[in-house]
Amino acid sequence: MKVPYKWLKDYVQIDIDAKELADRLTLSGSKVEEVISAGDEITNVVTGKIESIAPHPDADKLVICQLNVGEKELVQIVTGANNMVEGDIVPVALHGASLPNGMKIKKGKLRGIVSNGMMCSEEELGIPTEEPVHGLMILPKDTPMGKDIKGVLGLNNEVIDFEITSNRPDCLSVIGIARETAATLGIHYSMPNTHYETSLKGNIQDEIQVEILDKEKCNRYMARAIKNVKIAPSPEWMQERLLAAGVRPINNIVDITNFVMIELGQPMHAFDKREINSGKIVVDTAKEGEKFTTLDEVERQLNSDMLCIKDSDKIIGLAGIMGGLDSEIKEDTTEVIFESANFNGINIRVNSKKLGLRTESSSRFEKEIHADLAEIAMDRACSLVEELQAGDIVEGTIDIYTNPVPAKEISVQWPWVNEFLGTALSAEEMKEYLDRLELKTEIQKDILLIKVPSFRIDVNIKQDIAEEIARIYGYNNIPITITKTVAEKETKNLKQRTDDLVISTMISSGLYQSISYSFVSPKTLDKINAPEDSYLRNNIKIKNPLGEDFSIMRTTTIPSMMESLSRNYSRNIESTRLFEIGKIYLPKEREDVLPNEKNVLCVGLYGRVDYYHLKGIIENLLDSLGVNNFTFKRQSSNTAFHPGKTADLYCGKNLIGLLGEVHPDVCDKYEIELPCYVAEIDLDELYNFSNLKKSYKPLPKYPAVTRDLALIVDDAVLVQDIEDTIGKQGGNLVESIKLFDVYKGKQIPDGKKSIAYSIVYRAENRTLTDNDINKVHDKIVRSLEYKLGAQLR
Repeated sequence: MKVPYKWLKDYVQIDIDAKELADRLTLSGSKVEEVISAGDEITNVVTGKIESIAPHPDADKLVICQLNVGEKELVQIVTGANNMVEGDIVPVALHGASLPNGMKIKKGKLRGIVSNGMMCSEEELGIPTEEPVHGLMILPKDTPMGKDIKGVLGLNNEVIDFEITSNRPDCLSVIGIARETAATLGIHYSMPNTHYETSLKGNIQDEIQVEILDKEKCNRYMARAIKNVKIAPSPEWMQERLLAAGVRPINNIVDITNFVMIELGQPMHAFDKREINSGKIVVDTAKEGEKFTTLDEVERQLNSDMLCIKDSDKIIGLAGIMGGLDSEIKEDTTEVIFESANFNGINIRVNSKKLGLRTESSSRFEKEIHADLAEIAMDRACSLVEELQAGDIVEGTIDIYTNPVPAKEISVQWPWVNEFLGTALSAEEMKEYLDRLELKTEIQKDILLIKVPSFRIDVNIKQDIAEEIARIYGYNNIPITITKTVAEKETKNLKQRTDDLVISTMISSGLYQSISYSFVSPKTLDKINAPEDSYLRNNIKIKNPLGEDFSIMRTTTIPSMMESLSRNYSRNIESTRLFEIGKIYLPKEREDVLPNEKNVLCVGLYGRVDYYHLKGIIENLLDSLGVNNFTFKRQSSNTAFHPGKTADLYCGKNLIGLLGEVHPDVCDKYEIELPCYVAEIDLDELYNFSNLKKSYKPLPKYPAVTRDLALIVDDAVLVQDIEDTIGKQGGNLVESIKLFDVYKGKQIPDGKKSIAYSIVYRAENRTLTDNDINKVHDKIVRSLEYKLGAQLR
């Protein structure tokens, strides 16, 4: 919303410059994008009087002018203009001047004659005109010489560009900004004149009839008639304000409707009465596929949801968006019907988007302006018609107001406002700030009773009232306070919270959750190579199954996960990462006792992954649950897994799961040609070792020392055994152990492997010396040599 500063000062007596005002308004919640000064690009251009004009000796179309610019010496300028005479006052761009088109003026010669500048036209000064002007700009005879042209022509008038949020349609107007300015500065503002006298006796009902057929999309429709209309250019002051606001002047009647829209925020429209042949305006939706040509000379196809203004059945305007080409105001128009209405904002927004036609009018209606504004705008338009002597106003008004909105009242405890904002304002101070915003307030003990004006459609609840107080009091004046919160009672038990943590950890590790049935086929155990005497085959049979494929309760989730992986692989999914939290059912010795239902986590992967990806996911889970005393031990007896790439997971001495690469035979049975990696964890056991309480550990004060250790060991030696030995012998001084190299090659004997670790040593209470570290490091090496037969490489 571009608001000319000069126009704003018509309603508010402002004694600060535009940039300071912009800063103050931004602090009170009206965001300013920029302050535009129209004359900033013009420098060193002054008024000058042409003292003499002489022909150029070598050019028929050039003349030599001597100009008085208020200095002792005259300024000589050569020009090709021919619309001036001696004694005229013109704008003079002197040496070093700059103009809006980027032109820089310098001394030079034209056909051998020195020219010390340039005389300017309106176009060269960037001044818009209704008609093209050829030649120099001739100023009034009483214009003083040597004055800055920006001050003489009012080109130093700033424009403040606001970013208006969708909840403040009242600020899409000069009056809206004037109201905010007055509230921010603590001064008064004045509304524009809306008084007028009807010039013609009679009844508007004899001139025009109005019927609203779609009352949901049109809440209010007002019409007034103007006769004896005299179409002419608008006065200079009106054109100047419209141009500064970015609106092109057209003629006095159209300019009045645009002026009212910018001034008050209520779009209006003027119809040429000759084009309303039926004498009746009907507000209704268009027919599906109906075509209509708008003012921009574009034929548009409408649908049955688009609200239109009709001359009985013929469309003459798109409600709230744009008028029709045929009913526009013409040079010979003598009778006009003014329209001031209120339309459904959602309908206007949807239709404007469908038509690809967004106008100043639609941008206001779509934000739901209040219907009370229609009457104020109509009165203002009529007062301008009278002021400009543009026509005679017929007595009477057509006003169909289908659903008046009741006035709003909000009550709020003023101590709550202080608690909410962290302020210490009195009730009287709050009342003062609200009254500035026309939120009329009455104090009743500890209650503020506020009457909300109709134009403030955004104020509805007590928090809105607190916001209004805060922004006028000044956000920068509100002290910093710690937010007070009330902890809600925990509604989930420990198991549910832990399950949620497991799910979030799996998802953050890049897995998708899957769900499968708890009842399966007995054949699934054959597919995972379960031995005949395996405990997995001791299952619970369903008495009335859906079929053989759903006849037993599962004792492991691995077949279900393999089915899910197989289904994804068969659909050409290159890489799959799944997890499932489900139950397995292990029968007890007595048949009349319910089975043991265990909660398990099953993870399944294939494609661009290996065993270490799976192990890393499980380690992420253990870390999230605060499990510390876990170990991985090689597992080679489970027939469902590859014997050399499988591990059991222990917490302390308790076996809680296994993980590894699925046996190739099992993958073949599920028709998967890629290696698959699966883990199955007993969640009930795992939760017993979890610790969800997080403790703070300060950053170390003393430096760490890193030592590398390269060993040659037998192939059969497990990395876990090496790391356990290092950790046990290093004690509290070993901060971390990192494996960074495993090597087999020519330099290493057969049956052996080289393993290299980086060990970080640190003490919490002192700086370690070489002697301290050597003792521990040597102890670790001796233990590795003795227990695992390791040799230093």
